[in-house]
Amino acid sequence: MDRAEKREFVTSLHETFKASGTVVVAHYAGLTVAQMNNYRSQMRVAGGTVRIAKNRLAKIALEGTDAAGISDLFEGQTLIAYSSDPVAAAKVTNDFAKGNDKLVILGGSMGATTLDADGVKALATMPSLDELRAKLVGMISTPATRIAGVLQAPAGQLARVFGAYAKKDEAA
Repeated sequence: MDRAEKREFVTSLHETFKASGTVVVAHYAGLTVAQMNNYRSQMRVAGGTVRIAKNRLAKIALEGTDAAGISDLFEGQTLIAYSSDPVAAAKVTNDFAKGNDKLVILGGSMGATTLDADGVKALATMPSLDELRAKLVGMISTPATRIAGVLQAPAGQLARVFGAYAKKDEAA
């Protein structure tokens, strides 16, 4: 890379760190190309991205961002996984690391909060943004369904009472 390419790369990585909800840093030494492609495709499906950057350039890009606290994680062969969804990058990385011991989670950041490896794993156990939205809609719609059932019940009882009187009158 020449200086102009490095400058452009640092600028794009800086914007990425500013815009991302979550950044996960991990060692990837020993992963095959096929495993790395599999990891990247899983991350893409979840709405995240995986990038490999030179540690020095990543540290420069971190300056002036909320995630600046993770600059000490960039030692050795590191990759950066990020997503706008606060849980997606951590969840995919944690799931992939469970099935592949070559991927070692070092830590990450969620906004201005610096996370260690256990913090990233804890973040991965939380429900995603879509799951939370579904639960919220379910919680909102359940009372409405119950109210409709309660409002219909008296009308149903009234109809049964009228029906009983009608049968009684027909029998008499």
